Amino acid sequence: MKKKQFRLLMLLSAFTLLILAACGSDSGTGSKDTNKGDSASSEKPSSDIKFLNLLTGGTQGTYYALGGTFADFISKETGIKTTAEVSQASAANMTALQDGKGEIAFVQSDIAYYATEGKFMFDGKKIDSIAALGALYPETVQLVTTEASGIKSYADLKGKKVSVGAPGSGTYANAEQLLEIHGLKMDDIKAQNLDFGESTDGLQSGQIDAAFITAGTPTSAVEALNATTKVNIIGMDAGKADELIAKYPYYAKDTVTKGTYGIANDTETVSVLAMLAVKKDLPEDVVYSMTKAIYDNAGKISHAKGAFIKAKTGLDGISIDVHPGAQKYFDEKK
Repeated sequence: MKKKQFRLLMLLSAFTLLILAACGSDSGTGSKDTNKGDSASSEKPSSDIKFLNLLTGGTQGTYYALGGTFADFISKETGIKTTAEVSQASAANMTALQDGKGEIAFVQSDIAYYATEGKFMFDGKKIDSIAALGALYPETVQLVTTEASGIKSYADLKGKKVSVGAPGSGTYANAEQLLEIHGLKMDDIKAQNLDFGESTDGLQSGQIDAAFITAGTPTSAVEALNATTKVNIIGMDAGKADELIAKYPYYAKDTVTKGTYGIANDTETVSVLAMLAVKKDLPEDVVYSMTKAIYDNAGKISHAKGAFIKAKTGLDGISIDVHPGAQKYFDEKK
């Protein structure tokens, strides 16, 4: 009887050991699955940042049109919720980054340079807390009028009501410099500080005579105006583009091509570069993932300017320091 009990006890013990071994095996498998999950998540930045604010521009401009798309790309790639915010554009965006009101922003390359050098509108207010994420596309300086205005050249602007951009925008600096190269000053016109949407509304109603709009073409605000009012784009006088570039080398020659907004002929003007700037103190892995999100997904951008956004040209024309996270991404793409 005792022998039978002993054998039964041994069988039960062996059975128990088999169960424990099986559990240990299952636990090991679970551990491997967890490690795989950790490996996948490690591709996202390890930062504890929960939100990122992307500063764009007015709702009628290209910055805003692209901003929502970029925010979606970044949110998906980094796991950090990113929102696109309406702003007063370039110059105001640089100040906002300095003041901690955003982490990433659209800016013209000339304005980014002024900010980091403490020049022009940043005289005495040098901003040293920003770095470049990457270059995007050319921004064309467009002098927009209607047929009813009677304006045919820069000389015709004298004494007229002209929108020169929202306060704090890069458009103001462009307007001032293009007027200057044509022998005009802000005092020679009745300057109006309007954003793109306000400018085109003013042109449509006849409240203003012309508007400087620096944005990728076609610009949605100008397209909307052309749907109801015949639009003209005023070209620069002969030789003036070369003069401007000699004095301000961040400009490049550009053309508003025939058919854009229904115009009859190619119109010669200049452009600056649209770029993205970030706060210098953002972690390297966060900026790397942000950069990767935008440039790896550029082919999915529906806006016409998406065709210009490429990793191979991401550092072209950049006039300020590049963030190490962005530099790492572009180095990998070489």
